[in-house]
Amino acid sequence: MILAKKIRIKPTVEQQQQLWNSVGTARFIYNWTLARQEENYKKGGKFISDNEIRKEITLMKKTEEYKWLYEVSNNVAKQAAKDACNAYKRFFKSESEKPRFKSRRKSKPSFYNDNMKLKVKENKLVNIEKVGWVKTSEQLPINVKYSNPRVSFDGKYWYISVGVEIKNPIVELTEESIGIDVGIKDLAVCSNGMTFNNINKTRLVKKLEKRLRRLQRKVSRKYEENKEGRKFVKTSNIIKLEKQIRLLHRRLSNTKNNHLHQATTKIVKTKPSRVVMETLNIKGMMKNKHLSKAIAQQGLYEFKRQLRYKCEFYGIEFVEADKWYPSSKTCSECGHIKEKLSLSERTYICEDCEAVIDRDYNASINLSRYSA
Repeated sequence: MILAKKIRIKPTVEQQQQLWNSVGTARFIYNWTLARQEENYKKGGKFISDNEIRKEITLMKKTEEYKWLYEVSNNVAKQAAKDACNAYKRFFKSESEKPRFKSRRKSKPSFYNDNMKLKVKENKLVNIEKVGWVKTSEQLPINVKYSNPRVSFDGKYWYISVGVEIKNPIVELTEESIGIDVGIKDLAVCSNGMTFNNINKTRLVKKLEKRLRRLQRKVSRKYEENKEGRKFVKTSNIIKLEKQIRLLHRRLSNTKNNHLHQATTKIVKTKPSRVVMETLNIKGMMKNKHLSKAIAQQGLYEFKRQLRYKCEFYGIEFVEADKWYPSSKTCSECGHIKEKLSLSERTYICEDCEAVIDRDYNASINLSRYSA
């Protein structure tokens, strides 16, 4: 199985500038490819393959206007074009939304490094194309085949991530089947009694979000104070505030992601033979204007993604129950199915056997017994 290894790199000031050049080139070529495909489609042309796009980029480099593309590695532009074409292919297969242009402000700064040209030394050094030898905080694996190396910036530090093939561990599993009911009140309720709280309701996250709101209001006022006609002027104080906001967003994101990793790892380490989770229609759930923000903050899709690959790594069967399976409406004691069950009813009271049980725990027990 291929697992990603992400390690912080420590570039010098000159190397950072070269990394930003590569990031800018990757974003420019990605956007250029999307624009080229859309223009060709409007004229009635067929989808242009990434090989044809790459040939056009090679010819483009020879012109005076785009000579600056030679300042970064050739593979950065080639892979960016391939990524844009793959995004369109996934859209045609209805696997994802239509690809959008990358914004300098909102898109994640990252670029590809050729896996054949990635070199690693024992003294925590890695060689990135057109950047040189860069120090790393940890030792990258040596004498292994790397896949899809990417260099990225998270708002504070630079990282390099590589895929490394690892043998799946042989784990003795129990015969237990765990059902997991996810929601907003709690992140996840398991049929074996484990419950993982909603981290967005904790004191730490609420404190960080309150501080973030204050900073956002503060920077908004600064923009209004320094407005010249219709033009907004970015002063030194605004730049400082925006940096603080960026770092707060980073901290919030890392805190929530760490909570998801801890929860999924704890579930997998109980060594069940099967994990059953309900199929989530996130897109449909987000249409509820009263709950959309709470659903988005929970990171339910990321929870499912992490749980799926960790189950695969340890040889645990991961099952997604049918979205019409009435896990919440079914009584786990006698099997009676209620016709109606509102979201406000947090305790399940059976009309037949008069069993009283927590709604989410009842759903998790029913999921653990699910069979397709």
